[in-house]
Amino acid sequence: MSGSTFGNLFRITTWGESHGASVGCVVDGCLPGIVISLDEIQEDMDRRRPGQSRITTQRREDDAVEILSGVVDGVAMGTPIAMMVRNADQRSKDYSEMRDLFRPSHADYTYQAKFGMRDYRGGGRSSYREAAGRVAGGAIARSLLSQRCGTTITAYVKSIADIQAHLDPQSVTRQHVEANIVRCPDPDAAERMIALIEDARRDGDSLGGVVELVASNVPVGLGEPVFDKLTADLAKAMMSIPATRGFEIGEGFASTQMRGSQHNDAFEMRDGSVRTVTNRSGGIQGGISNGENIVLRVAFKPTATIMREQNTVTVDGEAASFKAKGRHDPCVLPRAIAAVEAMAALTLADHYLRQQALRG
Repeated sequence: MSGSTFGNLFRITTWGESHGASVGCVVDGCLPGIVISLDEIQEDMDRRRPGQSRITTQRREDDAVEILSGVVDGVAMGTPIAMMVRNADQRSKDYSEMRDLFRPSHADYTYQAKFGMRDYRGGGRSSYREAAGRVAGGAIARSLLSQRCGTTITAYVKSIADIQAHLDPQSVTRQHVEANIVRCPDPDAAERMIALIEDARRDGDSLGGVVELVASNVPVGLGEPVFDKLTADLAKAMMSIPATRGFEIGEGFASTQMRGSQHNDAFEMRDGSVRTVTNRSGGIQGGISNGENIVLRVAFKPTATIMREQNTVTVDGEAASFKAKGRHDPCVLPRAIAAVEAMAALTLADHYLRQQALRG
């Protein structure tokens, strides 16, 4: 098992390497009749692609998506949907000196230990380039959820280093997110985040932070008891994204500082439906969606590739020093929101189909 497939009834398999000929995915399980817009897929891809602003890696890739199968006249046929993005701006020579050493905090050593070999050209499958397939597949899942449930999914940068955005998650729209290059809906915080990222780049260093996501109009009842709880599957989905280091939902770790009387969400009848007065649970109780907005956060570590001299060892165990070359993100968060949204959409689409199979 390669670990490149995610989902049960709605499944995605990604393929390709950072410096190979192309990357892409195969989506299996999309319902026939779902309208598939190449423009909407491309819009999501443009938010993930490198070279999109002065605070991201300057690798130039159009990330133009090609749909190879499963869609006819803009409609899903119910058969596997294959999509491909050709790599155009690889500079494998920038990685030639990495052939014989392990970059600090990258997957070089662990891939070598697991497989007995590794793709030294930009990390191969461990690169964020792999997420291009996730984002393309996530766009298909988003279309299914939107057309069948009216679900919307919006992610944005909540914090970078110690700079925090102050906003109401329920009121954030994609227009707010796309209003600046750091993708933070708080304009004042965004300005300071951009300045901090530029400082880190000049210093040859990197930064981490937190992405927050809100999913609205999620059907009640998504999630399976015990091991396949919606919370657990969302956590797995988010923690599979490169550079992630933490996950929380609702009040998350802040709930450890609260009493039950403060954290509990009281019920009420509203518009003929059972609803909660507050949403400290983040839209999921007992591992099953309750109809409120799902609110979650994902922590990203500072980018491992920095333009500073670092100590390491060679594949033969000899001491060595290493300073990165090439084009790299000083902070992954502005591009990572596309993958966070994609993995949320893939998880919710899978659980939607599972619930449909259970209840009809």
